[in-house]
Amino acid sequence: MVKFFTVEFLSQLSVVAQDDFGGNILLIWGQIKKSLMEPFLRIFMYVNLVMLVMLFTEMVYMALVVAINKLFGKKPEQRYKWEPFEDDEEQGSSVYPLVLVQIPMFNEREVYELSIGAACRLSWPSDRIVIQVLDDSTDPLVKGMVEMECRKWASKGIKIHYQVRDNRKGYKAGALKEGLKHDYAKQCEYVVIFDADFQPETEFLAQTIPFLHHNPKLGLVQGRWKFVNSNDCLMTRIQEMSLNYHFNVEQEYGSITFAFFGFNGTAGVWRMAALDEAGGWKDRTTVEDMDLAVRAGLKGWRFLYIGSLMVKNELPSVLKAYRYQQHRWSCGPANLFKKVFFEIMRNNRVTWWKKLYVLYNFFFVRKIVAHIVAFTLYCVVLPATVLIPEVMIPRWGTIYIPSIITLLNAVRTPRSFYLVVFWVLFENVMSLHRTKATFIGLFETQRVNEWVVTEKHGDASKVNTSTQQTQSQFRIRERILMLELCMGIVLFGCACYDLAYGKYHYFVFIYLQSIAFLTMGCGYIGIQIPNS
Repeated sequence: MVKFFTVEFLSQLSVVAQDDFGGNILLIWGQIKKSLMEPFLRIFMYVNLVMLVMLFTEMVYMALVVAINKLFGKKPEQRYKWEPFEDDEEQGSSVYPLVLVQIPMFNEREVYELSIGAACRLSWPSDRIVIQVLDDSTDPLVKGMVEMECRKWASKGIKIHYQVRDNRKGYKAGALKEGLKHDYAKQCEYVVIFDADFQPETEFLAQTIPFLHHNPKLGLVQGRWKFVNSNDCLMTRIQEMSLNYHFNVEQEYGSITFAFFGFNGTAGVWRMAALDEAGGWKDRTTVEDMDLAVRAGLKGWRFLYIGSLMVKNELPSVLKAYRYQQHRWSCGPANLFKKVFFEIMRNNRVTWWKKLYVLYNFFFVRKIVAHIVAFTLYCVVLPATVLIPEVMIPRWGTIYIPSIITLLNAVRTPRSFYLVVFWVLFENVMSLHRTKATFIGLFETQRVNEWVVTEKHGDASKVNTSTQQTQSQFRIRERILMLELCMGIVLFGCACYDLAYGKYHYFVFIYLQSIAFLTMGCGYIGIQIPNS
C-alpha cells in the first residue's frame, strides 16, 4: 500500500489523468492488484495447499491401513472373543442378556411401519428384549397411527412400549435420554438404537451382542448402512459414493487402529455401563451421537465397527432435506470440537496418541479442513487466479492430488465410477454449504443448534415423473437457492474471462462447476415429492 503514496506513482497518475480517464482507472487497479490482492491471494493459496496436503496425507494413510488389514489383518471375530448364545436347559433364556431397542420418531408417516416391524422381528428371546418407540410427533394423526402399530405388535406378545413427551427438548438426544429413565429400561444391559427408516436383519442382535457380552472393555458395536433407494436419482448415487467411503475407510480405520470412531447415531449397540459412565445423552450440539462417542472414548471404552453387518436405510432424495442434513452433520462436529478441545487435552485416561488422533485426524482434518479446502481452493482460489494470473497454483494442487483423492473416494463404489465427474462437481457445490455450516459451528452463530429432522419418503419417492414435473412448476420459488445461484454466475464470468484472456485454461472446469452451481441453485437435482 506504500506504493500508492510514492512520488513516482503520483507523477504517473497525473500524466495519465491528463490523457485518459480509463487509463487512470487501469493504473489504480494495477497498483491495488499488485500491492494488495496478489499478496493476499498468494498467502491464501499457500494456506489452502497446506490444508490439501493434510487431507491427502490423512486419506492415503487411512486407505493403506485398511487395505493392509483387508489382506493380512484379522476379522472382528478373530480380534475379539465371539461365541453365540445357546439355550440352557436349566437357565432357559436367562443366558441371553436383556436388551432394549429404542426407535426415536418424529412425524414418520412413510416409514414407521418398516422400522417397528423390523425391530419386532429381531431374533432374540421375547422375554429378553424390550422395544421402545419414542414418538415426538407433532401430527396427531401420525401419533395415532404409530400407537396403533405398537398395539398391533403388543397383541402378538411383543414387549413394546409407546412413549411420548409433552415437549421436544433436546430433540433426539432428549427423547433417548427420557426413554432410559423408565424402570424397564434401567434393567437392560444393552441398548440398540435404530432411526425411523432403519430396517435391521433378524440376526442383528445375534451378531452384535456376543461381542459386548464376551469383551467387557467394548462399549459400542456399530453396523454399517445399506441404502435401499440409492438408485432413485443422481443425488442418491453420489451420496452412496461418499458414505461408502466413510464406512469402508474412515470407520474401518478408526476401529482397527484406536478402537474409536464416531457413533453414527443408529444401527449400533451400546453397553449401558459405557453410556452411563460417559454421562448419558447430551443435547449441547446437534451431533449427540458423536458427542457420546467422544466422551465414552475418553473414559477408556473401546469401539468395534463391523463392515459386514448391513442395516437397510433410506438416503435423502430431496435436495432440501439433504441440505438440512448436511448442515447438521457439518455444523455439529465443528461446534463439538470447540466444546471438547480442552476436555480432551486434560483427559488422563487415554494415551497422548489417541488424544492427538481425536483432535487432529478425527476432528480437525476430517470435520473442518475437508469441508473448507474443497470450497476455498477450487471454487475461490482457482477462479481468482484467472483474474490475477501472477498467482499460479502448482499442478500437483490442481490435478495430481485432487485426482488421487477422487479415486480413493470413488473406488469404494465401483458401479458408480462413471459418475465420478458429477461427484466432484456436486461435492464442490455442497462444500459451500458445509463450509458455511462449519463456521457457524465454530463461532456459534444463530443456526448453530438448528435441528431439522431429515424427511423420509419410503415409497412416496416413487411417484410418477410427470406429476413431479407439474408439481415442481408451482414450487419454483421454494427451490431457488440464491447463494448457489450467485456463486454460479460469478464462476461463469470467471470462465468466460479465462476463455478470452486466460493463460492457465481452467475455463473447462470452471464452466462445469458454474453449471453445477446454477443447476443446484435452481433446485434441479434430486426428486420432487408432490405436496400431500
